[in-house]
Amino acid sequence: MHQVSPVLFVAIPLTAAFFIILLARALKQLEYIFSILASSVLFLLSLSVLFFIPKATNNIFVYKLGAWLPALGVSLALDGLSALMLVTVNLISFLVTIYSLGYMQRYSDKWKFSALFMLMLAGMNGIIISADLFSIYVFLEVASIAGYALVAFGTESEDLEASFKYAVMGSVASIFILLGIAMLYSYTSTLNMADMAAVLSAKPQGMIIRFVTVLFLAGFGLKAAIVPFHAWLADAHPSAPAPVSAILSGVFIKTSGIYALSRVIFNILGVYGKVLWVFIILGVLSMVAGAFLAIAQKDIKRMFAYSSVSQIGYIIFALGINTPLAIFAALFHLVNHALFKSLLFLDAGAIEYSTGTRRLDKLGGLSSRLPVTCSTSLIGSLAISGIPPLGGFWSKLLIVIAAVQARYFGLALTAVLVSIITLAYYLKFQNFTFFGKSETSRKDIKEVPLSMKMPMIILAVICVLSGLLLAPAFRPFLQRAAEVLSSGNNYQNISAGAIK
Repeated sequence: MHQVSPVLFVAIPLTAAFFIILLARALKQLEYIFSILASSVLFLLSLSVLFFIPKATNNIFVYKLGAWLPALGVSLALDGLSALMLVTVNLISFLVTIYSLGYMQRYSDKWKFSALFMLMLAGMNGIIISADLFSIYVFLEVASIAGYALVAFGTESEDLEASFKYAVMGSVASIFILLGIAMLYSYTSTLNMADMAAVLSAKPQGMIIRFVTVLFLAGFGLKAAIVPFHAWLADAHPSAPAPVSAILSGVFIKTSGIYALSRVIFNILGVYGKVLWVFIILGVLSMVAGAFLAIAQKDIKRMFAYSSVSQIGYIIFALGINTPLAIFAALFHLVNHALFKSLLFLDAGAIEYSTGTRRLDKLGGLSSRLPVTCSTSLIGSLAISGIPPLGGFWSKLLIVIAAVQARYFGLALTAVLVSIITLAYYLKFQNFTFFGKSETSRKDIKEVPLSMKMPMIILAVICVLSGLLLAPAFRPFLQRAAEVLSSGNNYQNISAGAIK
């Protein structure tokens, strides 16, 4: 792997956005050529990283920008966790870009969507590969600002209201995060994450570290839409175009929220009992509250949005258990949720594209008219509900086993019951949309274009096969990612040993 590769994860989408803005208004459809080309190259690059990491020193590759040592200059880092996140983010982004070919035809100024989408992708990739906290904050803002604009892309009154609410909540989160970074910088005199971890491990951790931990929990918790920081999600997802909803729920809240939070808490500040209990409590609250809020919804995308809150709860709960199996299961469920939730939001977009509505009480009997959408959404619904042998079953099973091993018997039972509730509202979605009787007979309903069907089919196939990540041939990809978090703030020594 060439040393410039980490930079390409940001440079490629930024370059694509630049040329889209420069040329796409004059040359129609050019924005899709740039978007698909950029996202496909990024996906291939991320796959190369996945196979390169085992060959790197200590399973980590540190790239120094401008040849400055990481403690003095800005650096980028690739390890098992960032490799797994890069593959997940760029796979979903590539498929969503293809889906947008058909879906976005109903909108004007499609080049603006493509440019903003590339900026969001650059921001997400930047968060993943950054090795210092301030760079994470900068890329977080790039991705977030693009997200605010994409939520409001339809320019309807409810779209603008949802975008404004999202921007306000996101800005509050950014203030918490920036204040936490500033306080850590004043305490450690460095922004490099590995160097910061080294300084903190040598200093007594007093009230300032506890306060910074609270700031990061609130800031990144808002980005991840963890209960009680989830209020923006249910408005942002229904208002955004379906491709944006798929990215927001599938990978954005995981990259800007869960990934960044786990990096800071596990690899810099270090975990201790009280923080882990906060993770467990917030995880269980999110699981339960998200499920009960979802089951009451009649708008498909609002149901899926609250479902995301519930599934994020599983991940946070597993991270709070903080055993090797629990961390492995958390990352496994993170990947699974990125796959089946992206698929479900694309299915929701296909339903709205074909029928003009997302209201469950106005749908029904669509299984014969939308066979591909029906089949793929059924797979996604069963996967997220934890039905064997789909991938969601295995990741939820591992989380429950990890909870039982840690003697959290009541919480393990809660996770099982929430999964049953999840199955209930996804069966409700299937029945009302595809198998129930329709109040109105419409013969003009037909399946979505091929460019929209193919990403849905590919994601459905991956959801069926994602359980293979537990097979001996593929398990190391998840195992290396889990070991990064399990190593705690010993990450400083691993990172330092990889600097050339």
